[in-house]
Amino acid sequence: MTSVIRHVTLDCADPYTLAGFWAEVLGGTLADDDNPGDPEATVASAAVQLLFVRVDDARKVKNRVHLDLQPQDVTREEEVERLLALGATLHEDHRRADGRGWVTLLDPEGNEFCVERSAAERAG
Repeated sequence: MTSVIRHVTLDCADPYTLAGFWAEVLGGTLADDDNPGDPEATVASAAVQLLFVRVDDARKVKNRVHLDLQPQDVTREEEVERLLALGATLHEDHRRADGRGWVTLLDPEGNEFCVERSAAERAG
């Protein structure tokens, strides 16, 4: 017997707003019954379903788990620029001169996530 991951769940202060950001990032959609002020919101995308749940505790330490994104039809640099325009913040830049590496960004609530090279960039 095995299990599957149904959702990746993120604790946050404002589920609807943060879910809207991630829906834009992933090209996903918010559930039809999600509304501003709801205690949770769900984003469905081709690759993953994210569940955002309101918690009153402020985040105090680095994420123990984070998402690694791989651009599908643009370069890593183009995707980083798109995500910054959506409201992400640059946290750490691990790009190397040879093209390898990644960029760590923060979503609007400060959760870390990384942007890696696209498959085309990896192929060379």
